[in-house]
Amino acid sequence: MLKLKLPDMTCGHCAGVVTKAVQDVDADARIDIDLATQTVSIETSADSGKVAQALDMAGYPVEA
Repeated sequence: MLKLKLPDMTCGHCAGVVTKAVQDVDADARIDIDLATQTVSIETSADSGKVAQALDMAGYPVEA
Protein backbone atom coordinates (compact mmCIF):
# COMPACT_ATOMS: atom_id res chain seq x y z
CA MET A 1 0.00 0.00 0.00
CA LEU A 2 1.19 3.48 -0.86
CA LYS A 3 0.51 6.39 1.47
CA LEU A 4 1.32 9.68 -0.20
CA LYS A 5 1.20 13.31 0.95
CA LEU A 6 -0.23 15.66 -1.70
CA PRO A 7 -0.07 19.20 -0.25
CA ASP A 8 -1.84 20.73 -3.28
CA MET A 9 -4.93 18.51 -2.84
CA THR A 10 -7.45 20.71 -1.03
CA CYS A 11 -10.97 20.05 -2.33
CA GLY A 12 -13.39 17.55 -3.83
CA HIS A 13 -12.39 18.50 -7.36
CA CYS A 14 -8.75 17.82 -6.48
CA ALA A 15 -9.73 14.41 -5.10
CA GLY A 16 -11.47 13.58 -8.37
CA VAL A 17 -8.42 14.52 -10.43
CA VAL A 18 -6.16 12.49 -8.13
CA THR A 19 -8.49 9.48 -8.36
CA LYS A 20 -8.57 9.65 -12.16
CA ALA A 21 -4.78 9.96 -12.38
CA VAL A 22 -4.30 6.85 -10.24
CA GLN A 23 -6.99 4.90 -12.12
CA ASP A 24 -5.32 5.77 -15.43
CA VAL A 25 -2.29 3.83 -14.16
CA ASP A 26 -4.25 1.03 -12.44
CA ALA A 27 -7.98 0.84 -13.08
CA ASP A 28 -8.36 -1.64 -10.19
CA ALA A 29 -6.56 0.46 -7.59
CA ARG A 30 -8.33 1.06 -4.28
CA ILE A 31 -8.00 4.70 -3.31
CA ASP A 32 -8.72 6.36 0.04
CA ILE A 33 -8.40 10.14 0.10
CA ASP A 34 -8.22 12.23 3.27
CA LEU A 35 -8.52 15.91 2.38
CA ALA A 36 -8.02 17.01 5.98
CA THR A 37 -4.49 15.59 6.05
CA GLN A 38 -3.93 15.89 2.29
CA THR A 39 -3.00 12.23 2.05
CA VAL A 40 -4.00 9.45 -0.29
CA SER A 41 -3.68 5.74 0.47
CA ILE A 42 -3.55 3.53 -2.60
CA GLU A 43 -3.73 -0.25 -2.86
CA THR A 44 -2.24 -1.00 -6.24
CA SER A 45 -0.10 -3.50 -8.07
CA ALA A 46 1.33 -0.68 -10.21
CA ASP A 47 4.86 0.63 -9.77
CA SER A 48 4.92 3.41 -7.16
CA GLY A 49 7.08 5.56 -9.44
CA LYS A 50 4.47 5.39 -12.21
CA VAL A 51 1.74 6.38 -9.76
CA ALA A 52 3.80 9.32 -8.47
CA GLN A 53 4.59 10.39 -12.03
CA ALA A 54 0.90 10.29 -13.00
CA LEU A 55 0.00 12.41 -9.97
CA ASP A 56 2.74 14.90 -10.82
CA MET A 57 1.52 15.13 -14.43
CA ALA A 58 -2.01 15.78 -13.10
CA GLY A 59 -0.68 18.73 -11.06
CA TYR A 60 -0.42 17.02 -7.66
CA PRO A 61 3.25 16.33 -6.92
CA VAL A 62 3.99 13.96 -4.06
CA GLU A 63 5.70 15.59 -1.08
CA ALA A 64 8.96 13.86 -0.22
